[in-house]
Amino acid sequence: MDHSTLFDLDLIAKYDQSGPRYTSYPTAVQFTETFDEASYRRILLDSNASGHPLSLYFHIPFCDTLCFYCACNKVATKDRSMAAEYLARVYEEMRMQSELIDPSRVVTQLHWGGGTPTFISHGEMRELVSKTRQYFTLLDDDTGEYSIEIDPREAKGDTVKLLRELGFNRMSLGVQDFDEKVQKAVNRIQSKQETLFVLQAARDEGFRSISIDLIYGLPFQTLESFSQTLDQILEVDPDRLSVFNYAHLPERFKPQRRINEHELPLPQEKLDILQMTIEKLSAAGYIYIGMDHFAKPDDELVRAQEDGTLYRNFQGYSTHADCDLIGLGVTSIGMVGSSYAQNMRSLDEYYARIDSGRLPIFKGIELTRDDRLRRDVISRLICHFSLSIPDVEASWQIDFHDYFSRELELLAGMQADGLVVIGEDRLEVPPRGRLLIRNICMQFDAYLNSAASKGSFSKVI
Repeated sequence: MDHSTLFDLDLIAKYDQSGPRYTSYPTAVQFTETFDEASYRRILLDSNASGHPLSLYFHIPFCDTLCFYCACNKVATKDRSMAAEYLARVYEEMRMQSELIDPSRVVTQLHWGGGTPTFISHGEMRELVSKTRQYFTLLDDDTGEYSIEIDPREAKGDTVKLLRELGFNRMSLGVQDFDEKVQKAVNRIQSKQETLFVLQAARDEGFRSISIDLIYGLPFQTLESFSQTLDQILEVDPDRLSVFNYAHLPERFKPQRRINEHELPLPQEKLDILQMTIEKLSAAGYIYIGMDHFAKPDDELVRAQEDGTLYRNFQGYSTHADCDLIGLGVTSIGMVGSSYAQNMRSLDEYYARIDSGRLPIFKGIELTRDDRLRRDVISRLICHFSLSIPDVEASWQIDFHDYFSRELELLAGMQADGLVVIGEDRLEVPPRGRLLIRNICMQFDAYLNSAASKGSFSKVI
């Protein structure tokens, strides 16, 4: 597979618009409260017939300090005792969920996200894993993809050792930027030494994959300063990197109101940073997976992209397309069968539902056949930059050119610009179109012009 990417400033400017990241289709803005607990229970029970393995996502919402750029659901607090009250409800949610699931379904993927998962104590970490084993069937042979998000300021050597003993074998480290001026502006003071200590501890303990998260577009970042951060990251040779575009949406995310907009890099500087990042990581041997993600050539994500099994969900790119995803904890989103379901978004609402003996489903959506077909097309494009038209036709019993006649007309202009190549048997996204893959996928989105979608998404670049 050709993994190259071409950076064309004129095309990026031409297609400068907002759009979904397609961690799901339909996207979360289409979820409704008509999808309730009863809907979810029915679908989860029915899913047992598939025999599919499980993916578990646990949301730990607490953070010791507030990063101003953050758009995640979190609770900033110094009160560590809040974790015990929260975890007690998570255990009860696990119990209720497990009663609906065939115990023969093995958990091949597990992820702790946040917030800051290591906000909880070592004892609470042990208990959370123990309770998970009580209610679900975890693997014992280290073949699963068991991952955790780490704030290096909240993880010491003994924490990393414990996590490995508990079964975690993958880790993503939040860094964002090593520049001190940038760190002060976003209220995330984190030394290079703290980060590298945790990274080396993870290697010493045998973690199989270590990823580093960076953000470009933060206050005071320049082409030179971000290049220096990248150089320092490349010195330690992580397995993967995620380089995210900072989307400044203070009207939606209150912490971002503490960022001074005039201190943000101008759009052209952001584009220069992105271009430099792609060139530098490519020169260092990393493969551009797509949507901000880079990995070494022997990484399982690269292999999955090459053999056509790469998948995308709420945690990003994944190799476990066959799993039903169970979301646990406040605001978590699950994907079971042909549905998505989201939990209550505030602690008070989440606690109240659990305490009343009910699953805390807030809203969701049950996909139509058209939804599932479009999700398949979008997933193939966003994961593999290509799709076989005969394969889609055979899977869905359609005539692709007839069913998507309107969409193909919309893509004609993109084809003229070299973003996509449409043939009788294949739809290909060449290197020139890969940075604009969201724009291409948007042409297959039946909901994008709905009232609910207006103003809901960040810029594609």
